[in-house]
Amino acid sequence: MADSPYLSRDDIKDLTRTPQRKRQTEFLRNNGIRHYLDAHGWPVVLWSAIEGRQDAGPKVETPAWKPNKAA
Repeated sequence: MADSPYLSRDDIKDLTRTPQRKRQTEFLRNNGIRHYLDAHGWPVVLWSAIEGRQDAGPKVETPAWKPNKAA
């Protein structure tokens, strides 16, 4: 894995076994791999989508719930 949070085009080509962007996108969609298309139509995939990690985003702490009704 590189320093980038995204797979390189070569990584995506190796994963999908095709250099064609339409077929790469089709492979990712059929296999349920989260991705989006850049401005040129190439698929962009986060490493966390491949590794199955849930900690890809920023950590947000939710405050404990407190009722606002006076007892």
